[in-house]
Amino acid sequence: MSALRRRIANVLQPPSPAPSRESTPDSSEEVKVVSTKKLENLKKLRHNKRRSGVIFGLGSLLGLVLALLFAQSQDVIKLEGLLEVNLDSLMDAIPAGIVKDVKDLSKAERDVVNYDSFAVGLHLQSQGISADHPVIMVPGVISTGLESWSTGEKSRQYFRKRLWGSWSMMRALVLDQAAWKKHIMLDKETGLDPPGIKLRAAQGFDATDFFITGYWIWNKILENLATIGYDPTNAFTAAYDWRLSYANLEVRDQYFTRLKSYIEVAHATSGRKVVLISHSMGSQVVLYFMKWAEHKDHGKGGPDWVNTYIDSWINISGCMLGTAKGIPAVLSGEMKDTAQLNAFAVYGLEKFLSREDRAEIFRAMPGISSMIPKGGEAVWGNSTWAPDDLPYPQQNSTHGVFLSFRPKFNSTEPARKNLTMTESFDYLLDSTEPWYREQIKHAYSHGVAHTKAEVERNENVPQTWLNPLEARLPIAPDMKIYCFYGIGKPTERSYFYKDHDNPLRGYLNVSIDTSVSSPNGYTQQPGMIDRGVVFGEGDGTVNLLSTGYMCAQGWKKIKRYNPAGVKVTTYEMPHEPDRFSPRGGPNTGDHVDILGRSSLNDLILRIAGGRGDEIEERYESRIWEIGEKVQIFDDE
Repeated sequence: MSALRRRIANVLQPPSPAPSRESTPDSSEEVKVVSTKKLENLKKLRHNKRRSGVIFGLGSLLGLVLALLFAQSQDVIKLEGLLEVNLDSLMDAIPAGIVKDVKDLSKAERDVVNYDSFAVGLHLQSQGISADHPVIMVPGVISTGLESWSTGEKSRQYFRKRLWGSWSMMRALVLDQAAWKKHIMLDKETGLDPPGIKLRAAQGFDATDFFITGYWIWNKILENLATIGYDPTNAFTAAYDWRLSYANLEVRDQYFTRLKSYIEVAHATSGRKVVLISHSMGSQVVLYFMKWAEHKDHGKGGPDWVNTYIDSWINISGCMLGTAKGIPAVLSGEMKDTAQLNAFAVYGLEKFLSREDRAEIFRAMPGISSMIPKGGEAVWGNSTWAPDDLPYPQQNSTHGVFLSFRPKFNSTEPARKNLTMTESFDYLLDSTEPWYREQIKHAYSHGVAHTKAEVERNENVPQTWLNPLEARLPIAPDMKIYCFYGIGKPTERSYFYKDHDNPLRGYLNVSIDTSVSSPNGYTQQPGMIDRGVVFGEGDGTVNLLSTGYMCAQGWKKIKRYNPAGVKVTTYEMPHEPDRFSPRGGPNTGDHVDILGRSSLNDLILRIAGGRGDEIEERYESRIWEIGEKVQIFDDE
């Protein structure tokens, strides 16, 4: 390492200073007066140049370090090597000026990241708002940590360590990938624990406050709830194993039994109804739970249970009708995040965790498939039209064609038929293994109940309970629903695919065609195409059709889905990110980062504090225009 330090120091040795020049202007020169505003602009410009210089210098340094570390090797870079680098030694070799600039830049960005800690709660506390209703939080997909309780010989090293949602996960994934994969996947036939493996959801606030150290999820909401009087006696995180199908959450973990019991205890000890707060997939879990709790063969709570125990349901970024990225994830192990990698990164990812591995892992987590889009062509469009299409020239083709196939290069064979959402789902089931098909068919339903009679029949069909187009809301006229979601962030909506000659385990021979992009530079805007991914409207992860349709129209205009007339209040939050914050700042509308948004925290605290009736609706997207075009109508 000392030799490495010397090599870096020699390369980074600053040049000798140039001879000084007289700074006093010559008497013959005219002295120009510069305005204060211009001086401020010049100062900002120098700051930006300095910032850019720091980032460029760090990037160059990193490239140099990697080159020197692996200059003697003919192999592909191994991530284990990075874990052995002594960063303290590297710091000694970096010029002090760069180190100081980096520290200043890091401090400034930490200040931005830590925006408004406790501030929202303190502000509402000053207005007399305090803890009123007990609060129960239901997190979204992948945000709950999973820890190992296996005691087999090869699992003991991971006992009570998180194999999802911690640095232990990262280390296991890098150094012991086969063991990590074996632990993280469920049994393909049963959808439960594989023999000798036991992973369980972490419990308590620690389960969801941070994903890994420094990357908050629910922590800002917890900070603000605590400020107005919440603690473990009146707030609870209902963490769950998001890999499981919803039915198996009860079979293996008795999750819904425990959740129902906790709600009843919270009501009994406080004398107040509960406020449920759900995020993303957690909103589907809540919808399923309310049906389960009242059913005579399951929770046995009776038809009045929800109305008796639940005051409000806060639905944050709920993927009520699924998300478009759910299909390519299980079809080919891909999504926007993998399609947009550069060639070198794709090569590294494929060597480290291939499409084959990713597709297999996603399929062996049936909970993820609960987010496959629901509603078929009635919601997502057909081969000529979709309700969320933009007018030409903003969009050249319809979103109703969900998977578009191009012919093979230099092939005389015709291209595969383009597919709508309904056809894409059928294609997925036809293309995957029998064990996956059986698990999905027995766990979920993705259709539309077009009549009241169909909806009532589905009261006894648990597969439909997470689909709001097939299952009605509880008869709970006193309950309130609040829908809060981000808008204005381009979200993957449809895809270009291609055939290739390397099928995954003999079942798939397709992948996203990353050669297809819009001709202009603004590719990540609704209607545009970026490396095979067609963008639409949403929060960056879940489409506007999914977050907004049921809240703005489905539960309000179609009586069979909300026969008791439960009040639904919708509040849209435009994505207005802070350019200096990696998480978007206090006005982000991003699917996950919205949990730290100041206005969202304000609304949550008002509802928990018994002031939810003061909240008025806010619409800024096209959701009403889009909803009017959805082909679902009130049969009454």
